[in-house]
Amino acid sequence: MSYRVAMDIGGTFTDVVRYDETTGSVVASKASTTPHDLAEGVFAALGRVVDDPSRISYFVHGTTQGLNALLERKGARVLLLASTGAGDVYRIARGNRDRMFDLRYRKPAPLVPGEDVAEVDGRLDWRGEELVPLDEEGVRRAARRVREEGFDAVAVCLLFSYADPRHEVRAGEILREELGGAPCARQHDDAQRVRQHDDAQRVRQHDDVLVVLSHEVAREWREYERTSSAVLEAYTGPVVRGYLAEIERRFAERGLGVPVHVMQSSGGLVNAAYAMRRPLQTLLSGPVGGTMGGVAAARLLGRRNAICVDMGGTSFDVSLVVDGRPDVSAEARIEGHPVLMPIVNLHTIGAGGGSIAYAEAGALRVGPESAGAVPGPACYGRGGTRPTVTDANVVLGRVDPEWFAGGLMDLDVEAAGAAVAALGEELALDPLDLAEGICAVANAKMAQAIRTLTVEHGVEPREFSLVAFGGAGAMHAVFIARELGISEVVVPRFPGAFSAWGMLEAEVRRDLTHPYFRPQDVLDGADMARRLAALEAEVLEALAEQGVPAERRRVEHAVDVRYEGQDYTLTIPLREAGEPAGPGFPAEIAARFAEAHTSRYGHATPEAPVEFVMLRSTGLGSFPRAAAGAPDVTGEAAPAVRDVVFDGAVHRTPVLRRAHLDGELAGPAIVVEETATTVVPPGCLATVDDNGFLIVKVDQ
Repeated sequence: MSYRVAMDIGGTFTDVVRYDETTGSVVASKASTTPHDLAEGVFAALGRVVDDPSRISYFVHGTTQGLNALLERKGARVLLLASTGAGDVYRIARGNRDRMFDLRYRKPAPLVPGEDVAEVDGRLDWRGEELVPLDEEGVRRAARRVREEGFDAVAVCLLFSYADPRHEVRAGEILREELGGAPCARQHDDAQRVRQHDDAQRVRQHDDVLVVLSHEVAREWREYERTSSAVLEAYTGPVVRGYLAEIERRFAERGLGVPVHVMQSSGGLVNAAYAMRRPLQTLLSGPVGGTMGGVAAARLLGRRNAICVDMGGTSFDVSLVVDGRPDVSAEARIEGHPVLMPIVNLHTIGAGGGSIAYAEAGALRVGPESAGAVPGPACYGRGGTRPTVTDANVVLGRVDPEWFAGGLMDLDVEAAGAAVAALGEELALDPLDLAEGICAVANAKMAQAIRTLTVEHGVEPREFSLVAFGGAGAMHAVFIARELGISEVVVPRFPGAFSAWGMLEAEVRRDLTHPYFRPQDVLDGADMARRLAALEAEVLEALAEQGVPAERRRVEHAVDVRYEGQDYTLTIPLREAGEPAGPGFPAEIAARFAEAHTSRYGHATPEAPVEFVMLRSTGLGSFPRAAAGAPDVTGEAAPAVRDVVFDGAVHRTPVLRRAHLDGELAGPAIVVEETATTVVPPGCLATVDDNGFLIVKVDQ
């Protein structure tokens, strides 16, 4: 037998999915996440579905190591090497352009303080032509400072390196020559530095200082955004590289004979070797798996549009599937820091099953603070005493305490009740009323998070299906759908491990860009076609290096276009690399741009000239997909029946095992399985389709 295995490391649980290539069976399980050593939780979860790692033929996982380092400000100490006169670009940033009327706006604290910026002579012009040679001795002085002061990484961002990277390439050669054996920060005595780098150093297997060149991270214009991207990679890179090196080492010790693949923020996969070279690509590695699962679910269900919601123990992530494809942007902001790379548009808030409820100024608040994995909600029996969303669901009877997480955990109902009652006394509310209030506040916050990606961008959520997953997503999905007017909720198989399943459905992906500034009236279509063909050859070679067979490789091209005088662009897909060589291409692309502009902003100026800014080529490599057939259904003698509270009233409600479901199911009902619980309120109708998806028609 051989297995395809995917794993998603969350804030509370580590989820794993195993697909048997021989029988087509799918098994999912989970283990508690181990923050002190994530690899421990990885292997605990793996051991529940695979007894011999040598049987694994394909392994992929998502990691939150880089994102956690950024969120907790526990990344590397970075020296930023900039061109003379441009050392303040990173600190000045963009002001508060997006929120100029917000009197409370505060710029995000830079990851590199001003004293850790070094300048070096050398200058190119906007065309990439050399004006002043690179000061190589200045680069060596910066290297000596890195070695003497114990920096972990160097981010090199020189002016106009996107046009010609020769100065950055040479600076990188000098830095690697000087710092190849430089001591890392663990040899320093500063107590705060030791604390900040504890996670990275525990798994770090080498003492090399990470050198990041901005043109390798993002070969795009905009000095600040490119600098920010390079700094982010340098800041998070050592932690990610150390973690991946440790995972590969420990897997090899257990007999894994295939490469470890890692999810990228773009929704594609790369092997761990490439991820260690470009660690920034893994920043949103974990949450994006659910989006790709949503793409696969939409394809299987014949739906074009879907809202994907992932409610775990700590956070609530929202993403979109539009016209059967993930909603991917060429740039994004992470914790206020811009990053130039293809990235699935995700909106995340602190609302999960572990979100803590509390009183503030006499009102009820929920989140963003979470009880996490330890101590966890009060019902986990690990010492937690503050009420959480999960505790509220337990009090309302919406969770089976004896078969939570497939029977892996027995919940302490009395502890949950005591935690909710204590807060109820503070707010002068009955425990049941407070429990419903906690869920209602959490649902309202999650509905607003969905509006941020839909209504605020001119997208009507009622035209979408809501695909709900994560350990707690299916418990709240119908209530969220009601707030938004969405009529259909889809709960996939193994919703608690759906992000991991989505990783099995993802493709290998590599993205390349090339600056190409040309006004429409002087465009040489044949030259553009030649440059796109060169990018295509390069990206196909990259896919070959990732082990993708030739017959499973394909390339998609696009060009960034704007009206002359505009600052920002829209990305317009091309049919093929040779399309620009056609005689009517400039007019055709201008018409497509006008259509995209109308769709995005509600208006266009078709008679205005456009200009081209950037060429983009995306290489995609597919692997055989895991079948999604429905499991065998076996009858159940009689479901358990329990009291469950809905809208202040107690309903006698059946508690059913999902493996026994077939046909239609009228609410109220509670459906339990190994990785999640689905709540079907009164007035709703649930149906199991041929793929095993549970489709809930809201208020039918």
